[in-house]
Amino acid sequence: MSQQVSEDIARHNDVAVALYSLAAAVVRRMPRDISLTAAATLYALERHGPQRITHLAALEGVTQPSMTALVSKLEHDGLAERRSDPSDGRAVLVALTAAGEHYVHEQRQAGAAGLVRLIADLPADHARSLRDALPALQAVAVLDHRDTDAVSRLAPTPWSGLR
Repeated sequence: MSQQVSEDIARHNDVAVALYSLAAAVVRRMPRDISLTAAATLYALERHGPQRITHLAALEGVTQPSMTALVSKLEHDGLAERRSDPSDGRAVLVALTAAGEHYVHEQRQAGAAGLVRLIADLPADHARSLRDALPALQAVAVLDHRDTDAVSRLAPTPWSGLR
């Protein structure tokens, strides 16, 4: 590892640990009506639009049979549907239904409401600092989407079904 990378890690570690802890808190507060992989799949469909099962499996780091079973459950629950791929009539795309879009929106709003309550309990200067950091936080999210898009083009690893 280069010295520059080591210095970057040291300089950003406290912020990274705080963001990671916050992300873990958000996940802990999520309703458990569906699995985390199912929720992540719905969010991926919202962000990327209809996708092939193989692409969703790679994106979520699970095997194709696991994703096929998950998509069947999401279909049964009315949150997703299979459609023929207009670019390849032999292939199938998975898409959010209107109920799936509503579910994602409601979950995001519920999660945000929980964070609003936590932020409201902060001293005013801390809350203001978070608002001031919003552009940087949004930029980190964009970078994550870019990285997620790159990872999604990779095939799942043999251990990816262990999630």
